[in-house]
Amino acid sequence: MHDSRFPLAFVAGAVGLAGLVGWLYLKRGGKEAAPVPPPAVAAVDPSALEPAVTPLPATQQESPADDAQDPETALANAGVGLAAVDPAELLARIGTALESGNFEELGQLIGREALDEATRKRLARLASEAPRLRHPDAVQEVGELELNSRARWALWLDGLEAGRNRIFFDLKFDGGKWSVQSLTVPPGPGEPVPKAVLVDALGIADAFLQATLHQQFELAKQFADPATVSDAKIAGLCILFEDGNYELRPEKPLRAVFQRPDTAGYLARVVTAEGSEAAEFSLVLRQPAEAGHWRVSDINLDELLADYARRVAGGDVYYTPLLENPKGGDTLVLYFEFDEDILAPRTQRQLSIVSQILKTDPEKQLTLSGHTDALGTVPYNEKLSARRAAAVKDFLVGSGVAENQIITLAKGQTQPRRPNFTETGDDDPVGRRANRRAEIYLDFD
Repeated sequence: MHDSRFPLAFVAGAVGLAGLVGWLYLKRGGKEAAPVPPPAVAAVDPSALEPAVTPLPATQQESPADDAQDPETALANAGVGLAAVDPAELLARIGTALESGNFEELGQLIGREALDEATRKRLARLASEAPRLRHPDAVQEVGELELNSRARWALWLDGLEAGRNRIFFDLKFDGGKWSVQSLTVPPGPGEPVPKAVLVDALGIADAFLQATLHQQFELAKQFADPATVSDAKIAGLCILFEDGNYELRPEKPLRAVFQRPDTAGYLARVVTAEGSEAAEFSLVLRQPAEAGHWRVSDINLDELLADYARRVAGGDVYYTPLLENPKGGDTLVLYFEFDEDILAPRTQRQLSIVSQILKTDPEKQLTLSGHTDALGTVPYNEKLSARRAAAVKDFLVGSGVAENQIITLAKGQTQPRRPNFTETGDDDPVGRRANRRAEIYLDFD
């Protein structure tokens, strides 16, 4: 039986050729009726067709990793590096090459500019250990080094301790694309882990936020200037992150506001655990005149506290876990229901963080005071405030804090934070709610 496709193809070709001849005839002045124009094609934006990452040359396309390939030699043969419209995609490709052991592609993606000899050796050592990336969210934007021109990103490694679990990439923006300018490989096994892998302003700001996000008060404190940032403010930020269920925003979590030789300012941007926009707060860092390390010198939590009050405290703007102390510094505040000395679940979570802080050093001491609103007699409120202070102390002692680390005071109704009554003498329930509290003054230095 003959194949019938050949005659059909021949006929179709003949028809197409006849159409072409007819079109040429008309083009040259023929008199036949004009042919029907082809259907219109929608215009396409050329930029939409441009790949986000410049493709590898044909000789450098992805190929299975060669087990016999020496990683350092492969990295030494790196080209100029690839540029990406989307830095997250560039980092994802670098992560894939690293995880699969494709050292040649890894070098081509990063580029020789970022791979000096010391960096090649460290990256080759890490790559040869077959590292695993954290999934999901292996790629993380750390923040801006320079506004709209340089940024820091990181690849998270799985199963490694803090300080060894991120590779940092400083990217530069040129010609509408991002490329790797430098990278910092974490310490290897047996090497000391620094408190902060990078000690420039952005590195210290990021290390400080990571410590507070993970309730590591003692570590966070080492990145702050004790003369200007109180222990209570650091503890308060730990509590806000934990109790408010905040996370750093995936895009531009640290936005550069200003950069000077000895001072830098950032906006730290957070979202809720569900990913919805929440708030931002400012960090200022300073570098001492005699080449000391950068330190956080100021934190403005006003907007974060307002968001916390709106979302967590039922809209009560006075129901905040952090207040200024009249004697200077900041005070942690815990709240009670009317005529009660029982610790609410939220209060217990906050105290759990305080107990962790105290247990890190038996020499640390705090003063906690109980307070009431103005309803009831003076003697009754003095006893109620004492019970509230005792309830806080009992919880801390039950969490493993030594009794001699806690000093308790009963203040009754003598030190209201808000007016108990309006200007006309009427009862003010909102003000009274803010006064039913226990205050914790951390004085660790």
